Amino acid sequence: MAETGPRRGLVLGGGGVLGAAWTVGALKALQDVHGFRPEDCDIVVGTSAGSVIGALLAAGVSSDQLLAHQRGEPIVSGPLAGYSWDYETATGGSRPTMPKLRGPGSFKLIANSLRDLTKRPPTAVLSAFMPIGTGSLERVGHLIDAITPMDAWSPHPNFWVVAMDYINGQRVVFGQAHAPEAALSDAVMASCAIPSWFEPVVIDQRPYVDGGAWSATSVDVLLGAELDEVYVIAPMMSFADDEPEGLVTRLERQWRHRVTRRCMQEVNDVEAQGARVHVIGPGLADLEAMGSNIMDVGRRLNVLETSLTTSRQAWGGGGTGNFAQTG
Repeated sequence: MAETGPRRGLVLGGGGVLGAAWTVGALKALQDVHGFRPEDCDIVVGTSAGSVIGALLAAGVSSDQLLAHQRGEPIVSGPLAGYSWDYETATGGSRPTMPKLRGPGSFKLIANSLRDLTKRPPTAVLSAFMPIGTGSLERVGHLIDAITPMDAWSPHPNFWVVAMDYINGQRVVFGQAHAPEAALSDAVMASCAIPSWFEPVVIDQRPYVDGGAWSATSVDVLLGAELDEVYVIAPMMSFADDEPEGLVTRLERQWRHRVTRRCMQEVNDVEAQGARVHVIGPGLADLEAMGSNIMDVGRRLNVLETSLTTSRQAWGGGGTGNFAQTG
């Protein structure tokens, strides 16, 4: 860990298979432009796909190695050396399996939400009404176990994983002192458990789902961390404004607008405590590469290579529609 210089935080948002690929490009560009290793940030926060990338960084996998792994190039050193991972099939493919059609996913969360709707984001409440998914994140768990020392949370002292309790609908930040104890692999799988796509992950007899059900970024978990700089990589948000023709894509853009507003509210709160916050999201070229399905593995390599170019421009201050700097 860096012992001198500014205290930095790194926030990696959710975004599915394509969001992970885009994040890897943005991380490599961040290192190239700003000259520090992302894995050396004092605090690393990961949500959903961002928790997988964050766990790898926290274990000592470099951004160069993440890039090589995405490209299918051999890794000869570090925690990923020799590890086999099939990006096409590891998370079940581009479409979900049939969910369990036996009613809402969490009657208890529905009941708790009805008592006070103001305590939870609309996405958290909505997740309770979605059916239980049947997809498996077992391969993701195996990956995290393979790069994490036995009986250890993470080699990084401040790696935090965001998930949501599927009973009370509250955000849980695994890795923080007050959070329930959990194996890192279980916490990451929980953070990735998209409602109605994957099964909830049970930790200490409580079910958890994707942290994105609370917030796609959760920048505000850094409140009180006394950081000088925060770098937010958020594949589900975008400052770009286009007018796609397809109905599904238009709905996807509306969702991105909501994610962006939520993220910037969180950023403003952290900024108010004195941190300089840098936020990056997909630009127009990235959105075109991604399409409307963030789990479309067939687009992964194109998204990765596009991000390397657009993210480098954005971090350098020359990007169009995919960067914001506050503070």
